[in-house]
Amino acid sequence: MNNEFEKDVQSKRNDFNDSVVGFVVSFGFFATIFVIGSAISVLATW
Repeated sequence: MNNEFEKDVQSKRNDFNDSVVGFVVSFGFFATIFVIGSAISVLATW
């Protein structure tokens, strides 16, 4: 029994590359929020 969706996939790209890009983008976003929060905290006590 063959799955018809396995024969004609929409994307032939490597999933690992997409996973790395997603991780880097989300990590960069949260790191930016952390840096902004830390800067506000330091400037507020200065």
